[in-house]
Amino acid sequence: MLLVLAAAVLFIEEWGWRPLTAAAARIGRWPPLARVESLIRQVRPGIALVLFLVPALALFPVKLAALWLIHMGQAALGITVIVLAKVLGTALVGRLFLLTETQLMTFPWFVSAWTWWRATKARVSESVRRSKAWRAARYLVGRLRMRWRRLRGRD
Repeated sequence: MLLVLAAAVLFIEEWGWRPLTAAAARIGRWPPLARVESLIRQVRPGIALVLFLVPALALFPVKLAALWLIHMGQAALGITVIVLAKVLGTALVGRLFLLTETQLMTFPWFVSAWTWWRATKARVSESVRRSKAWRAARYLVGRLRMRWRRLRGRD
């Protein structure tokens, strides 16, 4: 079960973080947002830390509300809220990290936490990639891609 959870986190990290932060960057090109991003890049480290942490903390009650919806029998709505919160949160926190990374790295404890996260992610990634379930999923995805290419080639 822990491996499944780790795989889900890795999926979000690997295939969610990059495209979502890239999408947020494209949105950030809109002139009013570009000005805000420029200001964010220039804030002091303490303010950068607050800007980075607030979205994650603000989404916690939303996720609790989603769990309450699931508990109340509104599973589809609850799961939708969780997924949307995760997608929006990942995009926003990812973009804020990219904008404030320099300031955040002035905190020794943040550097330690970031270093720990990257090392842990690498170890868990390796474990997940060695698992039979991961290899089976990769095989299945490869087969599906091959079939998709064949179908597209016939059109």
